Amino acid sequence: MLDTVEDHTTLHRQDHQVVLVTGPSGAGRSTAVNALEDLGYEVIDNLPLSLVPRLVEGPVTSHPIALGLDVRNRDFAASSLIELIDRLTRDPRVNLTVLYLDCQPAVLVQRYSETRRRHPLAPSESPEQGIEREIDLLAPIKARADHLIDTTDLTVHGLKAEVTRWFGQGQGPTLAVSVQSFSYKRGVPRGVDMVFDCRFLRNPHWEPALQALNGRDSQVVDHIRTDPRFDEFILRMSELIAFLLPAHVAEGRSHVSIAFGCTGGQHRSVAVAELMADTLAQSGWAVSKRHRELERRAAADLAGTIHQATKADGV
Repeated sequence: MLDTVEDHTTLHRQDHQVVLVTGPSGAGRSTAVNALEDLGYEVIDNLPLSLVPRLVEGPVTSHPIALGLDVRNRDFAASSLIELIDRLTRDPRVNLTVLYLDCQPAVLVQRYSETRRRHPLAPSESPEQGIEREIDLLAPIKARADHLIDTTDLTVHGLKAEVTRWFGQGQGPTLAVSVQSFSYKRGVPRGVDMVFDCRFLRNPHWEPALQALNGRDSQVVDHIRTDPRFDEFILRMSELIAFLLPAHVAEGRSHVSIAFGCTGGQHRSVAVAELMADTLAQSGWAVSKRHRELERRAAADLAGTIHQATKADGV
C-alpha cells in the first residue's frame, strides 16, 4: 500500500495543475482569477485558445495555472473551448479543472446598469440582449464544468471566500462535488460519474396543485417524502456516496459529478439533488449544484421577456 501511495504522489506531481475559469460577463471571473492569484496560482487572462496547449508542452511549473477565458478572447468560440477542454482532459500530463461562474440574468443586467459598461456581445444594443446571447453561447460549456459557483447573491468578498474554500489547500483543488438534476427525456448529462434514477418515487406531476412548482418548493418535497421508499432510498444512497467520495480522494480525483434524474427533471430529481447537496455540504464537502431543466426553463422565460420588450419598443 505504501508503494502505491508513493507512486501516485510522484505521478501527481508530474501533472500540470490547470484551472480554467469562465462564465458570463459580469459573473465575477476577474474576482475569481484574482483570488486564485492570491492563492499562489500563475494567472493568465484572456490567452487566445490556440495558445493554451503550448502551456503544457514544457516542464511542469512550480505553481498551478489559472486561465481566465471568456467571450472577449480573440479567437473565442464555444465549440473551440469544448474541443480544448476535451484535449486537455485526455492529456495524461494535465490535471484540468473547469470552474464556471454562474449568475441569474436579472442580476447581470443590474450589474451592467450600475457600471454602465457595454456588453461585449451587444456593444450597440441593450445589455439584456448581450446577456441572452452569451448565456446561450456558454450553455454547453456550463454543462461541462467541474465546479459551478452561483454568484447571484455573493459579494466580492463572498466569491473570494468560495474560491479559497475550494482551491486554497496549497496542492491544487480539493475534491469538490457537483450535484445536478436532469430529465431522462433530454438524456443523461455528459461527463457525470454517478447517476441515480428517481423515477420510482411518488410523482408530484400528477397533483394539479404541484405541477407548476418544482423540487425546491416545500410542498413538493413533502409530497415526495410520503413515498414509503423515500427514507430508505436517501439513507442507502447517502451511505454509498459517503463511502465512495473518500475513495475518490485517495485516488487523486479533484472533482466528482453526481446526477439525479426523473422524467421531467422538475420535481423528484430536483428535490433529491437539493437534499443530497445540503447533506454533503454539512459533511464538509465543497458542493456546487445545478438543475439543468430548471435552467433551460429560466433561459427560455428570459428570452421570451426580452423578445416581448423588444417588440413593445418597436425594434
